[in-house]
Amino acid sequence: MTDDSSRAAPAATHASATTASLPRPRRRTRFATQVLLLQLAVVTAIVLLTSAVFVGLAVQRLEREAESTALAVAQSVASDVDVRTEVARLSVDGTALDEEALADGDLQRTAVAAQQRTGALFVVVTDDRGVRLAHPDPDRIGGMVSTSPDAALRGEETVSWERGTLGDSARAKVPIYEADAAAGSDAAAAGRAAVVGEVSVGYAPARVYDTLLRDSLPVAAVAVLALGLGVVASVLIRRRLDRLTLGLQPDDLASLVQNQQAVLAGVGEGVLAVARDGRVSVCNEQAAQLLGLGAGAVGRLLGDLDLPEPLVALLGRGPARPESTTLVVGQHVLFVDVRPVRREGVDLGRVAVLRDRTAVEALTRRLDAVGAMTTALRAQRHEFANRLHAVSGLLEIGRVDQAKRYLADVLEHGPLRYPVKHADRLTEPHLQAFLGAKGVEAAERGVLLQLGPETLVSGSVVEPGDVTTVLGNLVDNAVRAAVAGGTSPAWVEVEVLDDGRDLHLSVMDSGRGVDDEHAVFARRPAAEPIGDAGVDPHAEPEAGPDPEPDPDRVHGLGFGLPLSREIARRAGGDVWLASPRGDGHGAVFCARLVGAVDPAGEPAPAPTPRSTP
Repeated sequence: MTDDSSRAAPAATHASATTASLPRPRRRTRFATQVLLLQLAVVTAIVLLTSAVFVGLAVQRLEREAESTALAVAQSVASDVDVRTEVARLSVDGTALDEEALADGDLQRTAVAAQQRTGALFVVVTDDRGVRLAHPDPDRIGGMVSTSPDAALRGEETVSWERGTLGDSARAKVPIYEADAAAGSDAAAAGRAAVVGEVSVGYAPARVYDTLLRDSLPVAAVAVLALGLGVVASVLIRRRLDRLTLGLQPDDLASLVQNQQAVLAGVGEGVLAVARDGRVSVCNEQAAQLLGLGAGAVGRLLGDLDLPEPLVALLGRGPARPESTTLVVGQHVLFVDVRPVRREGVDLGRVAVLRDRTAVEALTRRLDAVGAMTTALRAQRHEFANRLHAVSGLLEIGRVDQAKRYLADVLEHGPLRYPVKHADRLTEPHLQAFLGAKGVEAAERGVLLQLGPETLVSGSVVEPGDVTTVLGNLVDNAVRAAVAGGTSPAWVEVEVLDDGRDLHLSVMDSGRGVDDEHAVFARRPAAEPIGDAGVDPHAEPEAGPDPEPDPDRVHGLGFGLPLSREIARRAGGDVWLASPRGDGHGAVFCARLVGAVDPAGEPAPAPTPRSTP
């Protein structure tokens, strides 16, 4: 035991060390954050570049102004008559220069006064050889200037940025002409005068750029404001991007689109999604086929599409919880499941899943008819067995003649007896068998089913599914209304009449009638119970006693009447309430089924039912 533990401990330590040494996956920066950082970088770069351009332009402007000022000061000094006269005297070849006399002379005082008056770095006066005659530093008088005076001594006025004995400066150099030539009024004569010297004026960079900081403050404030606005705008754009994409990254969106296309194209059900603004956002091929929509349904408003009103109502009002309903659209019976779509508390719209139940409903109707037939045959089998026992008993006691008469009566009227009053008024085999089965069900609940005096069908039924669905729902509702009405005896009267290819139905009961004529065909949500007792009047009756239904709600709620009306209207017919109640009877419902009868058809042979007396 100790050896195992000692071996396990190093192994666990090694596993922990290995796990710790594994590189942790680096957390990726969110796409919205990347966009924010990129926008901030772009805004910062633009602000800095704009500010740099402004500062550069401002520096150039100040430099040009400094050069212009230096040139103006130099021209003013060079044009002074005293300066010209003195410079011309000192520029005579062979004239000895007395530096101490020049330092205390009028020319030095004039240059210093001009320098102090204009704030220049220096005002220097030279002779025609470039020897200083006036300088801010008296010790440098009598020496050669540090920069070339050749251009000015040739009669040219120049401006430049150069480094001299006093440092860098924006300087201007202007020639000094003889005083006698300058005194003349002839410009041409002045232009031909000899150059006797030059004046050089310079401004220090500190004096040139002294207003740059003050001029840049508004630009800096605007730049900071622009940068702040850029940051705020970038943050708002990031938040909006997160809200629009629901926090999903680009790869998540790409994967979501791929999965959506795979699901929408792979499922056999129709999917119709509507955004919050009522526009169709998703409509796969199956939904477009079932609803009869074209290829351009996506992006259009829900009200602009030719959709059934119940579906538009469900998608338009935005149910807070899932709702289901059944619609008849064209030749399709659709089960529609509408659900709200939310993500992180945000309402994204509604989505409807459409399931084609045409084949299922047809099979269900056939099974309902078969079930009704089975119920009728079960009851009639018991009746037929009783008749055989009666014949056997008559033969055993030797009453052969009575047995023969009994058998003759059975052969004449058929071996079966439907509990339907005036059943002999109907000879069409499908309707005869179906109403016979319904008569058996009604009799078990204490209701007499009878055929009205206007019953007459000369053709044969060619749409038994639609006929049994519509007629069965009307009869079932009437039986329940008769039971709930409390009238004794309870009865239901059915009249069937064909007119060419159309079949007319009328069902009347002995119940209390219908109170709300407008809501009788209202479609009930699938999850809503029927009546106070929760009983669906259109459901197949179960074994045992039926719960007591609400007599005010036995008509029109549930799956039967709305579906019956849609089936009838699909072929151009209709189902309607002819009378909510009347003297001695309850509600009267009528139906017209177009194309349900073949007037030239030969009905299949069927045993003649014997009416209940």
